[in-house]
Amino acid sequence: MQTNQSNTVARAIAEHPWSSLQDALLLSGGMIIAVVLALEYDLFKFGDQLTSEEHRITLAELIFLTAVLAAGIFAFILRRLYENRSEAARQLYCKLEMQKLKDQTLHDPLTGLLNRRGLLSALASVTSDTHHEGRQHALLLLDLDDFKRVNDLHGHTVGDQVLKVIVGRFRAAARPIDILARLDGGDEFAVLAYDVDRDAAKSVGQRLIEALQTEVFVEGLPHKVGVSIGATMIPDQRMTATEILNEADLAMYRAKEEDQPALVFYDATDAPS
Repeated sequence: MQTNQSNTVARAIAEHPWSSLQDALLLSGGMIIAVVLALEYDLFKFGDQLTSEEHRITLAELIFLTAVLAAGIFAFILRRLYENRSEAARQLYCKLEMQKLKDQTLHDPLTGLLNRRGLLSALASVTSDTHHEGRQHALLLLDLDDFKRVNDLHGHTVGDQVLKVIVGRFRAAARPIDILARLDGGDEFAVLAYDVDRDAAKSVGQRLIEALQTEVFVEGLPHKVGVSIGATMIPDQRMTATEILNEADLAMYRAKEEDQPALVFYDATDAPS
């Protein structure tokens, strides 16, 4: 225990050499002043004892000087420990603030979901994963049907509340390991489904469609919103995050052409010639 405290003090001194030097000078100055005062005012007959032949000091004088020295050392150690803890607290605060700012740049402020930048980062992680070759994932791009009508008729405040309800339903429909994102602060969402084949990805997509089969009630009013989904499989690490998102986007536009909520997988024929 004592060794740990000594190491802590030594580390604090090394990290704050200038203030440590100031304290050392202050402590030395205090000791000199104490001796001068003792000689000047004959405290505890200190002067008489020093001028005597035996050069002895009394027990009271010894206790006084020891107390002054101990108080100085104690104050010195306390200051070093305080500065060390303050520095650690400052570093932790800065780290938390940096993490907070990073989270804000990757998340949608209304829903708390990842934004486009956060999704692209997750996709980049998938495409750079070389340790799990053979794994399949899927990206599902979701576009809400008739949501613009909600904003036009009831305003953006009601629209935001509707979006929050929809996000809650999407969370319940997706699997816990899947990533849900909102793109560009609008009515487009994405689900990155991990470790799925085409059938499993289709099952996730169908649950997302079914999640909006019933009306969304906000402020006592029903709002009918559907969803069109474009999906693409992520079979290997050769694709970039942008290419994956573009494929899902092309499939989603084909899904929008249907007369009802639909799930459409990307096909090579979707690519522009």
